Amino acid sequence: MVHIFSVSLLAMLAGLASASSPPTQEVMNQPVHTTESWSWSDCGSPAHVVQLKSISLSPDPPKPGQDLTVTVVGTAQERIEDGAYADVVVKLGLIKLLSKTFDVCEEARNANATVQCPVEGGDYTVVETVALPKEIPQAKFNVAVRGYTVEDEDLLCLDLQVNFMKSPFPRFGW
Repeated sequence: MVHIFSVSLLAMLAGLASASSPPTQEVMNQPVHTTESWSWSDCGSPAHVVQLKSISLSPDPPKPGQDLTVTVVGTAQERIEDGAYADVVVKLGLIKLLSKTFDVCEEARNANATVQCPVEGGDYTVVETVALPKEIPQAKFNVAVRGYTVEDEDLLCLDLQVNFMKSPFPRFGW
């Protein structure tokens, strides 16, 4: 279910190491959640099967070469069956670095995730830890995740921005 975020983040980071439909007014009013170097936006509508509540990272901000723990909290509004999938696109500016379709249930099985298909409706918290490669370039990346049920209905819409650029100005913590 909310494992889609972890899949997209893993896909984005793997791509970096080696390398829908128009929004309605209601969707455009969705909040954008930001920190200093990353942000996420639930671009879905109330009709999407998965409703994201929060995404947090540790360490925050993420650092190349370190383990990253991702915690995603969300709600499945209905049962999610085997065959659900997610299209993930990672871009650097206008340049597409990765475009891949993931079988959500297969990825959850392969990662030995705590949430496995079929996923019953309800609230879930998924925690995944990944090792970030040291080779992630200093750049700003945009990740678009569009998830669909086995019946091709809207499952999830998530946009991520991750900034691995080093700040030219040190922070003083005042």
